Amino acid sequence: MRLDSAHLEHARRVADAILYEGYLLYPYRGSAQKNRARFQFGVLVPPAYRAVDDCERAACQTECLVECGDDAEVLVLVRFLQLQHRIVQAAAPGGEYRDVEALVVDDREYTSWDEAAERQQQLAVSVSALLDQDRNLEFHVGRGEFSEDLSDAAGAPAGRLLRRWAALDGMIQLSAERVAGPYGALRLRVRLENRTEPETAPGCRDEALRHSLIAAHTLIGVPSGKFLSLTDPPEWAAAEAAACVNTGTWPVLAGPDDCQDLVLSSPVILYDHPEVAAESAGDLFDATEIDEILTLRTLALTEAEKREARATDPRAAELMDRMDNLPPEMLERMHGAIRYLRSVPGEAARAPGGLGRAAAMHGGAAAPPDAAAGVHGGGMPGWPPEPVGPAAGRMAGDLGGLPGDPFLDRPQVPWWDPGADASVSPETDHVVIAGVRVARGSRVRMRPGSRRADAQDLFLVGRTALVEAVLHDVDGQVHVAVSPDHDPVADLQASHGRFLYFAPDELEPIDPSGPADPAASTEPDGPAGPGPGPS
Repeated sequence: MRLDSAHLEHARRVADAILYEGYLLYPYRGSAQKNRARFQFGVLVPPAYRAVDDCERAACQTECLVECGDDAEVLVLVRFLQLQHRIVQAAAPGGEYRDVEALVVDDREYTSWDEAAERQQQLAVSVSALLDQDRNLEFHVGRGEFSEDLSDAAGAPAGRLLRRWAALDGMIQLSAERVAGPYGALRLRVRLENRTEPETAPGCRDEALRHSLIAAHTLIGVPSGKFLSLTDPPEWAAAEAAACVNTGTWPVLAGPDDCQDLVLSSPVILYDHPEVAAESAGDLFDATEIDEILTLRTLALTEAEKREARATDPRAAELMDRMDNLPPEMLERMHGAIRYLRSVPGEAARAPGGLGRAAAMHGGAAAPPDAAAGVHGGGMPGWPPEPVGPAAGRMAGDLGGLPGDPFLDRPQVPWWDPGADASVSPETDHVVIAGVRVARGSRVRMRPGSRRADAQDLFLVGRTALVEAVLHDVDGQVHVAVSPDHDPVADLQASHGRFLYFAPDELEPIDPSGPADPAASTEPDGPAGPGPGPS
C-alpha cells in the first residue's frame, strides 16, 4: 500500500511552513536586528558545541503509537535546512574576482547573506523486520560550493555569487516495540542525531549553525495503520501515550481530518491535523503572526526598503513581488473567515416573559427564580430594551412580525460590558481555590499545565503573582486575572488592562487569610450572567 498523495501533500504544506518558520522576519531585511539572530526552531548542533552551550540539542527523539500488523511498512522522511553562505564577488581586471559586501548590477542589488538549502533523508522498513532489529541510517552531506555569474544589461561580466556549505553527518535510528494491552499497538521511536565533527570546534552559535541540522522535523507514515493521537489519546491508550518520550519535537496526526496513517513530528507544538489557512496568499515566515497585519505592513515598506529585502534573500524577493502584485480580493479574504456555524435557539423558543437572544446565549434557559425584576433572559438588565418611538409600550418582537428587530431590539449597554450585568463584579468577586477565598489583592503561585498550557507557560511555573480580578465569561467559566511579581512592566500592562489569565485549578494560594466560608461558591452572589472574559 501507499500513502494517499493528497494526504501527503496536505501534510507537506504544513511541514514546509515549519521548515521556514522564522527563516526571515519582517521587515525582511538582513540589516534588521531581528534577522541577526536566526534559526530558533529544531536546530540540532554538532555535539562539540554543547560544551559551549548545553541548552542546545544535538539530537531529537519522536515516540508515537500506531495500530498496525506485522506486515505493515513504516516510512520515515526526515527534512531539515542546511546553512549555505552566499558571498558576493565583483569582477576585477584580468578575470579575477574580489569579495564585496554588496554589488549593484543595473537596477538589482546583491548582498552577502546566509541562505539555506533543503535536505531530506528517507527510510522504509517493514514492522516485522523492525521488531526483530532496530534500523539505523547514517547519512553524509559533503562540503561544496557553486557559483552564479552576474552580467549587466550589455552582457559584460559584473561579478558572481559564490555559495558554500560545510559537511554534515547524521544518523536516523528507528525502533519499535509492542505495548501492553489488548489492542497490540506499536510504539515507534525515531531518533535523529547530528554527528558532525567540524575540523575546528565552533566557539559561538553562528559557527555552530554552519554544521547544524536546522528546522529538523519528521514525517512518519504507516499506509495500512492507524496512528493514535498523543494530544487526545483513547482512554485505553492514555497510559502508553503518557509514557512516550519526545525530546525537542512533538508528533501530531497529519493530513486532513480523515487521515489516520500519517504523523508530523515538529519542533513547533501543533494540534492534530494542522493545516495552512486557505486564505493565506503565501509564506510570510512567521506563522504565529496574522497574515493581514504582516501583508499590510509589508505593503507599506518604502521602495528602498523593498529593494534591500530583495537583495537579502531570493525568498524575500519572491515575497516582495507577490505583495506588489497581490489582487485586492486576496487581501479581502485575509480580513476574516467563518470556519463553522452552530445553531442557536430561534425566536420560536422564546418563552413567556420575553426570552430572546439574551436567553439564547445561556442555551435558551429560563431566568433563575431569584432573577431581578425586569431582567429578561436571566441576568442581563436592559435586554431586550424598552422599545422606542412609535413602538413604545410594546415588545420589539411584536412589531409587525419582525422579531428581534436589529434597530429597535438593541441593548443600551453592550452585552460584553461588565456594566451590563450587575450580578458580576471583577473587582470584588471571588473564587474558592483549595478551600481558600481568592479575590483581587490575593497572592497566588502560578501552576499552568493542567489545562491549556503552551511553551511560554513553562516560564511561569512556580512563579508568584498578584490577583487583579476574578471574571466570569458568557459560558459560565471563571478566569483569574493576575500580574506576575517582579515583572518590570507590570504597571504599564495594568494601565492598559492587560493581565495573564488562568483557570482556578492553575493557581495555588500562597497567603490564605483563613478558611473559606462554607457557603461560598465559585459563582458570585445572584444569578450567573455574562461578564467580561480574558482578552
